[in-house]
Amino acid sequence: MGKGLIVSETVNEPHGEGAVDGEKRDFIFIATGAVAALGAASVAWPLVAQMGKAADTLAAGSIEIDLSAVEEGGQLKTLWRGKPVFVRHRTAEEIAQAENTDIANCPDPQTDAERLIPGPSGQVNPKYLVMIGVCTHFGCVPVGEAGDFDGWYCPCHGSHYDTSGRIRKGPAPKNMEIPPYEYLSDTVIKVG
Repeated sequence: MGKGLIVSETVNEPHGEGAVDGEKRDFIFIATGAVAALGAASVAWPLVAQMGKAADTLAAGSIEIDLSAVEEGGQLKTLWRGKPVFVRHRTAEEIAQAENTDIANCPDPQTDAERLIPGPSGQVNPKYLVMIGVCTHFGCVPVGEAGDFDGWYCPCHGSHYDTSGRIRKGPAPKNMEIPPYEYLSDTVIKVG
């Protein structure tokens, strides 16, 4: 038998040279991760920030409209958030037509009173109809005082709206939308 094997063992010393290299490695990993996270955040922040509303959009978030400028039988068209808003000063005949409509025959049944907002006194003034002037079919702008019901007519696909802006005939599925608005006085409204 002659030769013997010499086996050497390595003992991990808790505070030896190997432990220091491990601590350095851990620090480098943590520091690299922190710098990478900071870099990702600095790239992502401008991308997220640009998705917010622009200053001009925030400024156009609400508009005030003087109703006294709209003559009886006339219509004011203005823009709110890039959409046309129709303010119609309805005649007594137009109001009567809107109020006397049998809503059971309407595709999107709504009474005329449901489409109006009460004034400062709490009473609904049927003279003024405020709507977003966009056809609910494909977003065209309807022509006023036209169509089979003397309200609005959309020349794009033939939708007919009555004097309350309710869809009565054609492909549009809903009535013209009423924007959020409130009366600031008897003659001034704030849309938005």
